[in-house]
Amino acid sequence: MKFLHTMIRVKNLDASLHFYCELLGLKEVRRYDNEKGRFSLIFLAAAEDFEMAQKTQAPTIELTYNWDPEDYQGGRNFGHLAFLVDNIYESCKTLQDGGVTINRPPRDGHMAFVRSPDNISIELLQRGDALPPQEPWLSLANSGEW
Repeated sequence: MKFLHTMIRVKNLDASLHFYCELLGLKEVRRYDNEKGRFSLIFLAAAEDFEMAQKTQAPTIELTYNWDPEDYQGGRNFGHLAFLVDNIYESCKTLQDGGVTINRPPRDGHMAFVRSPDNISIELLQRGDALPPQEPWLSLANSGEW
């Protein structure tokens, strides 16, 4: 058995690509537009997985964008996606500067949670040992649910 991808339906493709690619740093591996079915599939991979994903099509996140408007419910019941980051403080700062709320700040230098534009919970974990606690993260309270 081999893990292939996780599919997430998105309402606003531009906002989702901005979040996942420009703010989180994922890269587009491939795209499939189906005019008859009126949907697009965009497969993304983390930078460290990008080369493998180009060769094997895995592991990826599949953003499914239906061209006709739909209202998707849920998010929390999905659980979360998790990404290992080189510097959790820098990653959170990039997201925050991009207008993303840090729902669970990295007060411990190890873990943080944010939400995608479609309310998918995203966990960020510090690579290696936790970084020493530092401001402004140390004093930030949780916001919303994560």
